[in-house]
Amino acid sequence: MSEMTRRGFMGSALAAAAVPALSSVAMAQTPGPAQTNVKVESDVVFGKGGDMDLKLDIYRPPAGVTPKRMATIHFHGGGFTAGNKESLSERVKPFAALGYVAIAAQYRLAGQAGYPALVHDAKAAIRWVRANATKLGIDPARIAVAGYSAGGYHALFAAGTGDRAEFEGSGGNAGVSTKVAACLAYYPATNVPASMLPAGSDAAAQKAANSTTYIAAGYPPVAIFHGMKDTTIPVESSKRLVQQFQDAQVPVEFHAFEGVPHVFDSNPEFAVITAQLADFFIDRHVLNPRTYPPFPAGGNGGRGV
Repeated sequence: MSEMTRRGFMGSALAAAAVPALSSVAMAQTPGPAQTNVKVESDVVFGKGGDMDLKLDIYRPPAGVTPKRMATIHFHGGGFTAGNKESLSERVKPFAALGYVAIAAQYRLAGQAGYPALVHDAKAAIRWVRANATKLGIDPARIAVAGYSAGGYHALFAAGTGDRAEFEGSGGNAGVSTKVAACLAYYPATNVPASMLPAGSDAAAQKAANSTTYIAAGYPPVAIFHGMKDTTIPVESSKRLVQQFQDAQVPVEFHAFEGVPHVFDSNPEFAVITAQLADFFIDRHVLNPRTYPPFPAGGNGGRGV
């Protein structure tokens, strides 16, 4: 079995094992009290995209949940031509219920702007969150980006290009850092359609627009989630992405879920379990960084199962 096949098998095994176990967990079946009591502040202007006001929605941890003092910024999908921040509501609430200040951010779509303007919008959202860290109750060094499908491109691109002047744009809060502490990529697109590039773009310009161009040492830790029956962005795309991160020695975790298609996390069970997996990943790499001693062969002192 090849290393890539083993990784796919392990991701599938994890998903297959985790999801049935949730059948006894009420929170995974329907939104629990923590999720339904999440506080939402809608349509906060965070910057400008040309002449357009760019807005975000802030989901705060409910009463009784210990705040993690960390923000997750979420970018919606829609093939770069559709979608909106409101569509992420039920996927963002589980993050707030876990203690994060979870933020769903708008960006300009095809027809409103192309590349690199949509990247500028993502960067403007990161700068606004960091500039308003005190008001949001977060540590400015603890900001993660999360992207879904087309939004995955924004998250991946932003994570790999923190503070690179050529991608910052002028959307607001100039000079504030756009570096992030972690990246969560859900069935992510890795590049924009050629139609969104400036007219006459050559091969070098096309490469510059590809988020994978910026995978290198120093990239923040990445967790990737993908459905194995995804026909919109096949799971093989994320398997290649995992390999690229591994080749660059970037910390990466991959969760492949058996039997589910694109946007599988619109199902409440998967919205909850992926948020919990993301939370564990972030805790290990950002909130309470830790490494582990070598595990014994077989994971059981060499005795097997």
